Amino acid sequence: MVGRHTLRREARMAKDPRLERAGVAGFNKPKRTPSHPTKSHVVVAKEGDQIKTIRFGQQGVSGSPKKQGESEAYANRRASFKARHAKNISKGKMSAAYWADKVKW
Repeated sequence: MVGRHTLRREARMAKDPRLERAGVAGFNKPKRTPSHPTKSHVVVAKEGDQIKTIRFGQQGVSGSPKKQGESEAYANRRASFKARHAKNISKGKMSAAYWADKVKW
């Protein structure tokens, strides 16, 4: 007879099929998707019991991560993105805007 604690441990250790399908290492770990026709990244987001596969970022368009000695235009570009998408970024891990802000901007 198998105890319920053993079953719970096995369930935790079994890899979620959404992780395998997306090809990511774990929950909340974004990965580039160069072969996807429209989106540049994928992440399997998990917040509490809710799990969701999110594709984000326009394929072929670079973001503007902060760099030392960057031009004022790039700083303005990043600030504009964050201002334009602030409402969606604030929704947290379950939104594409949050991941785009974190990974690409």
